Amino acid sequence: MNEVTINSIIPPAAAGNLTNLIAERAHFEPERVIVSRPLGDGWQAVTAKAYEEEIKAVAKGFIASGINVGDRVAIMAKTRYEWTVLDFAIWYAGAVPVPIYETSSAEQVDWILTDSAAVAIIVETPALVELVTPVMPASCKNIWNITYNALATLAHDGKDVSDEEISKRRAALKPETLATLIYTSGTTGKPKGVQLTHGNFLSECGNVVNGASDLFLKPGGSTLLFLPVAHVFGRMVQIGAITAGLHLAHCSDLTRLPKDLGSFKPTFVLAVPRIFEKIFNGAEAKAEAAGKGKIFHKAAEVAIAYSRALDAKSVPPLLKLQHGLFDKLVYSKIRAGLGGRVEAAISGGAPLGERLGHFYRGAGVRVLEGYGLTETTAGATLNLTSAHKVGTVGKPIPGTTIKIAEDGEVLIKGPIVMKGYWQNDAANDEVFTKDNYFKSGDLGKLDDEGYLSITGRKKELIVTAGGKNVAPAVLEDRLRSNPLISQCMVVGDNKPFIAALITLDPDSIRPWAVANKKENASIAELAKDPTLIAVIQTAVDDTNKAVSRAESIRKFSILPVDFTIAGGQLTAKLSVKRHVVSQQFASEIDELFA
Repeated sequence: MNEVTINSIIPPAAAGNLTNLIAERAHFEPERVIVSRPLGDGWQAVTAKAYEEEIKAVAKGFIASGINVGDRVAIMAKTRYEWTVLDFAIWYAGAVPVPIYETSSAEQVDWILTDSAAVAIIVETPALVELVTPVMPASCKNIWNITYNALATLAHDGKDVSDEEISKRRAALKPETLATLIYTSGTTGKPKGVQLTHGNFLSECGNVVNGASDLFLKPGGSTLLFLPVAHVFGRMVQIGAITAGLHLAHCSDLTRLPKDLGSFKPTFVLAVPRIFEKIFNGAEAKAEAAGKGKIFHKAAEVAIAYSRALDAKSVPPLLKLQHGLFDKLVYSKIRAGLGGRVEAAISGGAPLGERLGHFYRGAGVRVLEGYGLTETTAGATLNLTSAHKVGTVGKPIPGTTIKIAEDGEVLIKGPIVMKGYWQNDAANDEVFTKDNYFKSGDLGKLDDEGYLSITGRKKELIVTAGGKNVAPAVLEDRLRSNPLISQCMVVGDNKPFIAALITLDPDSIRPWAVANKKENASIAELAKDPTLIAVIQTAVDDTNKAVSRAESIRKFSILPVDFTIAGGQLTAKLSVKRHVVSQQFASEIDELFA
């Protein structure tokens, strides 16, 4: 099979916009609790009616500040209650939110604000005010600080704006209207602004919510959002929860996540693979420390075997007995660590791995893996509890077509596909086929039942285990500008952080060696020299200033040889052959992540 289409559950929107999700809930179910905000060690429930009132008050503040329909307004903050209020308030004011990671560098903020021509920005902390203020372009007239009561300030400033003005602004938004610009790293230096419309989100969330109704529409259902809302996956969770009327809460500090899971007790969670890896590794380490490592390892084996037996529709009696025993000893504790009520989870952003998928299902938490990109409004495919195949990323979400090109590239078509890149026709020409399929840059295959498996990456973009997109060129180009460095290759696909292989420039390293009285040292010896390593570390630190911490190089290895054409590591035009270097220096790469 090389093409599969799943019919839409929710047809593409002919009218309306994302503000209707709040307005209709507040009108029809005003007392329904749709969100909770942190209060001490607990939570304060907020009804649909109260939530819309707060959103409208903040929207009026934006209007009073001079923000017009279609203006771009940036939000730079961690995942938190205020983020969702601001997101919807900007839409209520008729404007376009532009998310920025709170970990972004000044250089990245400068580019996003300038390229989007943002007229205002809301930041989380005074430290971010200091970071942002020097790079604010002339178009950006206002900056608000969440820590210094941005929401209350906006509500006060907008007290004289009428409800009629809000209604007029909302009515101006159509399904085809730009809803957000999300900047995503490409294989070149500057991030591209992905244009997602109100219709994109309405289609994505409507079809996912109804397609996975046993998760989203479950009575008493709730989810704790801890993914970055600046990322399209976190944004989809936020809007999907509002679409479904799901009880939503936010966790802004991952160190508090276990505590927040325990107090909020969500029925399902959405996370990147790194979170599931950490939970597994933490449980394993805890068992080892208590002298129960063998029990845990056996429990993991049984969970995986049990899950595979479910696929075969035949669970041997002994395996069923072992599973019941370990459910009390081990699996119940895994579930308790997720709050005790989680029955299923959605994983996206990077591959989860078949082994972990089977482990969690065997432990009573079905992790439904999906696949998508910023350009497809998050998920393009998703496993469902009713249609689940561990090791795949599921079938297309309703309304979407997945096609495998002749070269193996995954092509995507449907109402979830972006409007295009912001002011970048050249990039749009590159990523759309003549028949309007979006070229994902990923390689994949479809099985006979229509399940998609991702087999590799056609493009060079690295995706860490945490789901962060990292463009190698930004880091590599800067590193190579150091005279002592000849070549470098950034690594970290499906790994917890970014690292680099670095080679020394034979012509430049000799003068340095003489100046440092190391003229008799070989290249191999210099690669291990503490003084030189410190110099290269300085170059790495300087390079990291251009990117966020999640994209920064945490470790590096200086190789004893250079990349050459003769050695097979470079092409005729001196481009690094990544697959060759990855094979030749596999042990060095493994050591970086050991």
